[in-house]
Amino acid sequence: MQLIPNCLIRKVRLRLNLTQKHPTLGIVFAALAAVLFGLNASTTKVIIQSGITPEQVVFIRSLSAGLIALIWVLATNPKALKIEGRLIPRLLLLGVVGVGMLQWTYSQAVVLLPVGIALLIEYTAVLWVPIIALLIFKEPVKKQLWFGAALVLSGLTVVAQIWDSQLNPVGIFFAFAAAASLTTHFITGERIQRYLPTNVTLFYGMGIATVFFLPFSRLGEFDYAGVTNHVDLTGNLAGTSAPIWALLLMMGIVGSFLPMAFTYLALRHLSAALVGVVATSETVLAALFALLWLGELISLTQALGGIVVVTGIVIAQTARGQKTIRVVG
Repeated sequence: MQLIPNCLIRKVRLRLNLTQKHPTLGIVFAALAAVLFGLNASTTKVIIQSGITPEQVVFIRSLSAGLIALIWVLATNPKALKIEGRLIPRLLLLGVVGVGMLQWTYSQAVVLLPVGIALLIEYTAVLWVPIIALLIFKEPVKKQLWFGAALVLSGLTVVAQIWDSQLNPVGIFFAFAAAASLTTHFITGERIQRYLPTNVTLFYGMGIATVFFLPFSRLGEFDYAGVTNHVDLTGNLAGTSAPIWALLLMMGIVGSFLPMAFTYLALRHLSAALVGVVATSETVLAALFALLWLGELISLTQALGGIVVVTGIVIAQTARGQKTIRVVG
């Protein structure tokens, strides 16, 4: 005689799967996301320079990743698509700001600035995670947070070379806007996944971003026939071409779905702060890919400033303990 109903057993197992943490696996997921995101910066830059607008890039990235996530959910657990009403505001915040606006401001920044510098500014976001944890969620942090913050600000001053800056000020604005969006992405992604599986979180986040950017993507003006055209890969790959559709496919799957999925999977096993530490390596990887592919160089002074920024970010993040932000309500 079965004393415990099968449906209850399944619910308990699902709950255990959602809460069981494997820190090493989380680091692997975060590292994979950093590599793929780092490569995507150069891919996105080439695509936008081919004539596709940043708004269309966001729409294509979000739609591609959202559809793949939906197929993933339907193939594994369709009932998981049903969500509680109290999660809707958080999902809207994640989708509009943490996904949509993040991709848009990021796309603008990498076109207007050297990829390495754009990503370096964007990833100051992980500095704001423990600060928000302290100021808003009243989570205690260590005093080293402020030393790390001072290093970040000092390093950014050197990177931007404000005494004789030749960086595009609009690009700098978009890079900092991307930092604000990425902060939202880390915090909301961490909190939402206490209730939803990774694939469901990814579907709703990407789906909301797709709908939000639909009116701005001007799909009626999109050159659909032109996606079969070849575009020069520029930089060190000048003379080598690839069809636009292949670059778009690479951006949608390798540069969007996979790294986003890896990021959410990492947030299931690590706090947003620790994921942020590992994700910071994207700044170095993006600069490396931009050097190898696009031939983008930054000065020695800027490189040293970048090292100071990354050091400050890591110090600031270790000021926040392993404890994650507590969900209220």
